[in-house]
Amino acid sequence: MSKLQNSFSILLLLLHVLSCVAYAAPFNISTINFTKGFTPLFGEPNIIPSSDDRSVRLHLNQYTGSGFKSSDLYNHGFFSAKIKLPSEYTAGIVVAFYTTNGDIFRKTHDELDFEFLGNIRGKAWRFQTNMYGNGSTNRGREERYYLWFDPSKDFHRYSILWTTNNIIFYIDDVPIREIVRNDAMGADFPSKPMALYATIWDASDWATSGGKYRANYKYAPFVAEFTDLVLHGCATEPLEEVVAASCSDRDASVDFASITPKQKMAMKKFREKYIYYSYCYDTLRYPVPPPECVIDPMGQQRYKNTGRLKFDEKHHHRRFKKRGQVMGARSYRNQVDV
Repeated sequence: MSKLQNSFSILLLLLHVLSCVAYAAPFNISTINFTKGFTPLFGEPNIIPSSDDRSVRLHLNQYTGSGFKSSDLYNHGFFSAKIKLPSEYTAGIVVAFYTTNGDIFRKTHDELDFEFLGNIRGKAWRFQTNMYGNGSTNRGREERYYLWFDPSKDFHRYSILWTTNNIIFYIDDVPIREIVRNDAMGADFPSKPMALYATIWDASDWATSGGKYRANYKYAPFVAEFTDLVLHGCATEPLEEVVAASCSDRDASVDFASITPKQKMAMKKFREKYIYYSYCYDTLRYPVPPPECVIDPMGQQRYKNTGRLKFDEKHHHRRFKKRGQVMGARSYRNQVDV
């Protein structure tokens, strides 16, 4: 091979590496040190920041869980963290990563949730997302899913985008759910400033298989790790009627509000394979679907009137296990051709 050919090959390899790096970090975001952006919520002795202040561990033992919250509230934003969940037997243990203003607006609070629902080794991890607006807790908008990886083995980025027009939940660079606001939703769409929260706690009564499997403290302490925390938005006072001029022209989060065609395809494939409950198809709970729901007749055939998919859980677990043996060393990006 000539020197020119060799140089050209090296250049191609470098360009390929650079393109992969750029894709691996699609959000051009800066992180914030833990003590600069957050304060303890409860269980302070069980909140352990790293020596470089870039990460934090939340512990749960038989005495207490723990949690932290952002020091500021935000008028819309992009909120994100890389999280590694507790390992071993974690049934009944909920790790939550969410935005809310419930401390201030107790009866009319808004909320956006990631909730990880505990796990028994060998089973697929489950989690849910949810949205409440203006205290609409009787109109929860839960969706539940299986994860395509073991979240206790490595860090993965979980992100919540909240703008005036839409809400997007991300895992790594895959959007898994989008809620688009329409006028019929009214105040059910979150509109008041919210803070970012993270907690670990015992939810044995409901979290894992409806409370069938409970927390076992011989495996304690249960540890959730958070790093590369992101608070990107308009910090504001919760009762201010006028948003700061620097934030009034556009949402601070608008840079992340668009989904590329490849991401749309990834979201479609995720939802086809891993969602197992959707409130939009729960006709027992909502005889008339909430106004933001887009009912797909083909999709409707897949669900029972309880909003759960019409498949046997054991069969799904066998498929997941077999698929996991193949996917263990490759990313979901390859799975969905993103």
